[in-house]
Amino acid sequence: MKFIAILMGSKSDYEIMQECAKILENFKIKYELIITSAHRSPQRTKDYIKEAEKRGAQVFIAAAGMAAHLAGAVAAYTTKPVLGVPMQGNALASMDSLFSTVQMPSGIPVGTLAIGKAGAVNAAYLAVQILALNDEKLEKALKQDRKDKEEKLIADSKSVEVLL
Repeated sequence: MKFIAILMGSKSDYEIMQECAKILENFKIKYELIITSAHRSPQRTKDYIKEAEKRGAQVFIAAAGMAAHLAGAVAAYTTKPVLGVPMQGNALASMDSLFSTVQMPSGIPVGTLAIGKAGAVNAAYLAVQILALNDEKLEKALKQDRKDKEEKLIADSKSVEVLL
């Protein structure tokens, strides 16, 4: 069974990463969501990745704050696409988690998204786009989602427009 694996470094990331899960649910994509840490539970992280791959994980989405090494740790253990979501934090105004996620060594890529909620939402959409490469039904659903967003924007504009 194909699915997306969502990993979070701590429970404090859950509220933001629920937004990621909601997008996957909207597209009827199966997912798993767990809390694991590159630092506090490295063996759990490694074991989960290996087992998830065997069970059909197609994309890994990893969210973490501060040192944010979770996405890099995931990428070290898999050749599946890894999407990193740096989380917001107080220390260094979230720049530490952004730099830790985006600055990966050559050959171990992590697709890094925006910090926080926008990153969580876009990670889900990017994961859907990756799956849609081999799924015409999913591709059509993505196109419809874009059309729906455009129609909503136009309706919102008409509700406030002042034109000459």
